[in-house]
Amino acid sequence: MANIILLGPPGAGKGTQAEKLVAGRGMVQLSTGDMLREAKSSGSEMGRKVAEVMERGGLVTDEIVIGLIEEKLAKGAPGGFIFDGFPRTLKQADALAELLARKGLALDAVIELVVDDAALVGRIVKRADEARAKGQAVRKDDTPEVFEVRLREYYKNTAPLIGYYWAKKSLRQLDGMAEMDAVAAAVAKVLDKA
Repeated sequence: MANIILLGPPGAGKGTQAEKLVAGRGMVQLSTGDMLREAKSSGSEMGRKVAEVMERGGLVTDEIVIGLIEEKLAKGAPGGFIFDGFPRTLKQADALAELLARKGLALDAVIELVVDDAALVGRIVKRADEARAKGQAVRKDDTPEVFEVRLREYYKNTAPLIGYYWAKKSLRQLDGMAEMDAVAAAVAKVLDKA
């Protein structure tokens, strides 16, 4: 069992690698966006808070997100948890560390998928072109202009986490531009040492 954070800019392959870990190791992916959507439609007390904030167009507080994560941790996961999209800030990283400590859990690794930004933009454009060729809808954020804005936001908000986890000796940097299976093998190697 391992608890990990996947870091990397949009399009780096975090979702693909998380899917492989869920299928191959029985891990549970805790995606902030998925948890918020699930909570909103659940009818629970936490779900009502989420719905209220989202309906006002506000940002969901760190406390609510930590509460959702705590609910998921209470259910357990045979292979451990993958934190995806959280933490995004140093304050959230501290909150996650406190929550894990309270639950008697540890963070085993922080895996950063390192990518070449120009190649990443090319990857996104290719993904959009392939979707168009198949007659599929193209995601709104799969244009170079929108993607570059998302990329800047990622680096502005998340870059401090790289130093934070490096200082804690938790950070493992992997080549996110490698072939999908090579990245999966590198991730497995990190987890097998955790």
